[in-house]
Amino acid sequence: MTARPLIGVSTYLEAGARWGVWELEAALLPVGYPRLVQRSGGLAAMLPPDEPEQAATTVARLDALVIAGGPDVDPARYGAERDPRTGPPAHARDIWELALIDAALSAGVPLLGICRGMQLLNVALGGTLVQHVEGHAEVVGVFGRHTVKPVPGTRYAEAVPEETSVPAYHHQAVDRLGTGLLPSAYAEDGTVEAVELPAADGWALGVQWHPEMGEDSRVMRALVRAVS
Repeated sequence: MTARPLIGVSTYLEAGARWGVWELEAALLPVGYPRLVQRSGGLAAMLPPDEPEQAATTVARLDALVIAGGPDVDPARYGAERDPRTGPPAHARDIWELALIDAALSAGVPLLGICRGMQLLNVALGGTLVQHVEGHAEVVGVFGRHTVKPVPGTRYAEAVPEETSVPAYHHQAVDRLGTGLLPSAYAEDGTVEAVELPAADGWALGVQWHPEMGEDSRVMRALVRAVS
């Protein structure tokens, strides 16, 4: 039996998480992420924030890396003033996940960024973000759906060749693309919905939506296939 690849997934760090009789600081990961990894043929490992110098050692133990969705990226990371609609910064998570991304890209470990993960991949490569896109998170705490269209000839289009409806919850988006990144899917309003590095630069893909909240596993399966 072929060993299932170990896929590390970054986590939330919450100060007041509640379960049972407890209210404590916790490293959290919505269950959709490990379930998506598992049904795509991988083993899921949670990666709570750590010291950035541990990122290379951590990534070296993994077959692939997922940077999960979450809070807004601190605009200071891409040299912008904070928009009043930008959420509070998550400094520990920004530092840790940027270190993970850098380590994965340096080591050639396949990388998938989901929502915030895609935005952070763009920032890690010198890109910037639109801090508020009207109508992209219309109901607080409720995932919406919209259509994305692949760019022919891209890695994303190879995995998902047709226009498809995706679950989404975000209000920020890619503005200036990071160095080397190519757009590989768009929303109907022109928002960049997926980015990737050319094959010659390694396997790295970011999607703006939340595949863990739907039934379509093709993006995660593409990550798992990239390991073998």
